[in-house]
Amino acid sequence: MTRLTADFWVGAYIARLQQANIPVFVTKKGDATAGAVLVKVNTLDGHARAFQRSFDPISGKRTWVVLAEGCEADVDTILLRQQGVDPDLWIIELEDRQGRHLLDETGLSN
Repeated sequence: MTRLTADFWVGAYIARLQQANIPVFVTKKGDATAGAVLVKVNTLDGHARAFQRSFDPISGKRTWVVLAEGCEADVDTILLRQQGVDPDLWIIELEDRQGRHLLDETGLSN
């Protein structure tokens, strides 16, 4: 199976979020071809949740899992630490009081 480039996936994700009227920002632009993508959901109440892609070797599927959640400052600290480990990393931040992220929708979930 051919994998999409990171910048293509990010562009498509941003377009999906904009269609749903969810404000979105690229806070860290990574490698256009193969950079990993983290998604931070800011619920605008001082809390946040960050998602990362995970690979399940048994099923062979990629899924989105929670990397961190809680106080927004704590989530930001974890994201900053991840940037130090992976300079090719993308960080996409969205703001939604309901915590919507659309990562479980068809085309984004796998």
